[in-house]
Amino acid sequence: MHPFRPVAWITHPSCLRHAMGDDHPECPQRLQAIEDRLRGGGLLDFMLQFTAPAATVDQLLRVHDRAQIERILQADTSLGPVWHDPDTAQGPHTAEAALHAAGAGVKAVDLVLAEQAGLAFCSVRPPGHHAERDRAMGFCFFNNIAVAAAHALAQGLQRVAILDFDVHYGNGTANIFAGDLRVKLYSTYQHPLYPYWESLAEVDNLIDVALPPAAGSRDFRAAISEHCIGTMLEQRPEMILVSAGFDAHAEDPLGGLRLSYDDYSWIGAQIQQVAESCCPGRVVAMLEGGYSLHALARCVERFLQPFLSGDAIL
Repeated sequence: MHPFRPVAWITHPSCLRHAMGDDHPECPQRLQAIEDRLRGGGLLDFMLQFTAPAATVDQLLRVHDRAQIERILQADTSLGPVWHDPDTAQGPHTAEAALHAAGAGVKAVDLVLAEQAGLAFCSVRPPGHHAERDRAMGFCFFNNIAVAAAHALAQGLQRVAILDFDVHYGNGTANIFAGDLRVKLYSTYQHPLYPYWESLAEVDNLIDVALPPAAGSRDFRAAISEHCIGTMLEQRPEMILVSAGFDAHAEDPLGGLRLSYDDYSWIGAQIQQVAESCCPGRVVAMLEGGYSLHALARCVERFLQPFLSGDAIL
């Protein structure tokens, strides 16, 4: 067992200023609900708190085309929002928030590599896992988890695992890393559901486990246990990155899976155990989905508990 290391909490005020409309489910209140829950329960007092830097253009260029980066950084929002797709609107504060959301992952990687933290959790928005190399979509502008993974590779790591348990498939992460054997992407997700991903069976580094609508704890835990954990232990990643979407919870309005709060404690413990076995506890988690404010806040709390206590929850 490796020595217990603290949990790092990374966010930035700009992430609260990005807004896509009063009725949009990906709203600033998501971060406020999480922080209120953790502060009220005293958990934030046990975490090292950091302000996310802005990602640099060079860091973004590892995973995005220059034209895509310029579309976002140079968008003229003076006359109203710029819509990148029917769900994804860029306002006057979006570019700054997107830069800091991506930069949070860079900071997180640096913290865990320096052994200043075991888990580094990035409480940021906009989310990122739908953003492809050359387009923003699905509430996402830059692919935050991909920026973090590419930064880890740039620091010399050769084996990186990304686990994505959002209810929606991380098509952007797959688009960026398909065929890059330094990175394995492990995904559980509801199908059929946006973005209606069709598995690339011939791509060895994409481990996809589609779950049918209304699948619950048993199906989710079996998918992780049978398709992800063993392969990850064989891969022996030098860092585990997590696209931590909490919209597979039963209360979420945008998904149809039926996960419980206990499932998020369980998956946190599974990740912690694999990390202890393979990579001195190095875990970076990036907030993705989760649109019931009450459920989201409790799910994040439950996910963090194994890392804060050091105890496995089976």
